[in-house]
Amino acid sequence: MELQAALVLIIVFFFLLAMSVPVSFSIISAALVTIIMFLTPQFGMFISAQKLVGGIDSFSLLAVPFFILAGQLMSNGGIAKRLINLAMLILGKVPGSLALTNVAGNAMFGSLSGSGIAAATAIGGVMNPLEKEQGYDDGFAAAANIASAPVGQLIPPTNAFIVYSAACGGASVATLFMAGWIPGLLWAFLCMVVALVYAKKKGYVVKRDEKLTGKIVLKTIWDAIPSLLLIVIVIGGILSGYFTPTESSGVAVLYAFILAVFVYKTIKITDIKKILVDAAVMTTIVMLIIGASSILSFVLSFTGLPQAISAAMLSVSDNKIIILLLINMILLIVGTFMDMAPALLIFTPIFLPVVTSIGMNPIQFGVMMVMNLSIGTITPPVGSVLFVGCSVAKLKIEDVMRRLIPFFGAIVVALMFVTFVPAFSTWLPTVLGLM
Repeated sequence: MELQAALVLIIVFFFLLAMSVPVSFSIISAALVTIIMFLTPQFGMFISAQKLVGGIDSFSLLAVPFFILAGQLMSNGGIAKRLINLAMLILGKVPGSLALTNVAGNAMFGSLSGSGIAAATAIGGVMNPLEKEQGYDDGFAAAANIASAPVGQLIPPTNAFIVYSAACGGASVATLFMAGWIPGLLWAFLCMVVALVYAKKKGYVVKRDEKLTGKIVLKTIWDAIPSLLLIVIVIGGILSGYFTPTESSGVAVLYAFILAVFVYKTIKITDIKKILVDAAVMTTIVMLIIGASSILSFVLSFTGLPQAISAAMLSVSDNKIIILLLINMILLIVGTFMDMAPALLIFTPIFLPVVTSIGMNPIQFGVMMVMNLSIGTITPPVGSVLFVGCSVAKLKIEDVMRRLIPFFGAIVVALMFVTFVPAFSTWLPTVLGLM
């Protein structure tokens, strides 16, 4: 019966996805069909309703709507240009400085907004015209933007690790936040190396129209500091014990509001209603998926699917390297067509028992999983950030792919380090006393 239930669950879920049914409703529907067919319907419906509500009844999940709102405020607050100016100030004399600035800008802005799509749009929208004006190859400029846009999903504060914490049964959010720093910076650094090599080969050097004076330097730094302070306040407050990761999300909203409305004055009070509505809609989508995944976890527990997958993977090979490469490949494919939150909630309970059985720490696995799914967003055929980045650059995917391949190579190298060298994820949390 367990095998039949698992097959029904899988078939119904993927059939509904193929019919373009939203992920959350696909999960709930597949779970309900399985429950009705293989359990007492009345009991199953009662448990499903209980799991749906109980899945989002968590104090740590309060951080999700607050970080989403903070991201909306920062995305609409005009900080992209200020961060770009700061990065350009630091990298201005380096060959390919505009492409390097794009990468650095995506890392900074992505960590503040928590969205690869927002980073590709905001930073790419500013940088692509500048690079075109300086004679950069259009495909290369778009590729640098697309390849580095998801970096912010690893650098805290990010909702991805909060969702993973809920999915894996309560791994420390603060530990996950710290674990993401080095992998995120490694991703950005290797993208910069690729961009630098290409730029030196092509001789891309910025031609400045104005002389860089001390006044301009100080103003550029002064304008960018308030934006970067959000990361310092949130992470510093968590590490110093002044507030929890959940409480830090509220601090982030308050700071972002003051910064955008009263300091930069880029958001008017009349704009707040739309920002709140957008944040509420996004929060509802995420919370519904989390609740739906709780029902799915209940169904998975009696189908025995996670244990069956674990046994099947271990039967293929008992070699740790082969198993991790196989999981990476599956997650990479999943990331091309499924958003981060549902993918984390669906596949964490499936793969976590497998990786723990071969000795991988759940914190390291969380970073590996988020990194994999982030790569999926820039991978054909349906990577969301890939499509957005091409749209911003007004190019077809085929015009960008040739230039994107070297960046893919660099990112995969970073992924292999994260997968097979635990210290890349665990060293910083250990040093800070979080592990």
